[in-house]
Amino acid sequence: MRNSKGFSLIELLIVVAIILIIAAIAIPNLLRARIAANEASAAQSLRLINTAEFAYNAAYPNLGYSTDLASLGGAPPCLPSSAHACLLDNVLASAIPGSGGKSGYVFATTGITAGALTSSFITGTSPLTFGVTGTRDFCSTEDGVIRFDPGKTGATPVTKVSDCQAFTMMQ
Repeated sequence: MRNSKGFSLIELLIVVAIILIIAAIAIPNLLRARIAANEASAAQSLRLINTAEFAYNAAYPNLGYSTDLASLGGAPPCLPSSAHACLLDNVLASAIPGSGGKSGYVFATTGITAGALTSSFITGTSPLTFGVTGTRDFCSTEDGVIRFDPGKTGATPVTKVSDCQAFTMMQ
């Protein structure tokens, strides 16, 4: 009679194969869940930027809306001024193209000036790496409606009101 201890090579290979099959099924779902979370974060960040723009307009009525994202934020300890209003956290206020972004997205805010007053704004966001961090672009104007469009590789945040209004409204 043979007294064996441990597992045979075949048994170990079967266990490894089962683990690999489970991983192959789970990883794509994990990536899709991460993209969905990044997109939800991007839409919520646009809502925060809209709120900050409205607060900026109320705080500085002689200027109107902010002309860029940086003027809505400010590094701590932040002292409010028209150049750094301290309305957004600095991570979001500095998530501009060329930076590391926030939750896989980069943001841009453009103020639309009529005379000396910035009477309107547009905020856009695009995935930092299309297909990995997100698959949709988002935008909003002073109407506060979040709109989205299927993204594409190399996309940059929308900076024109007409381009944003062509996007589909979120439900």
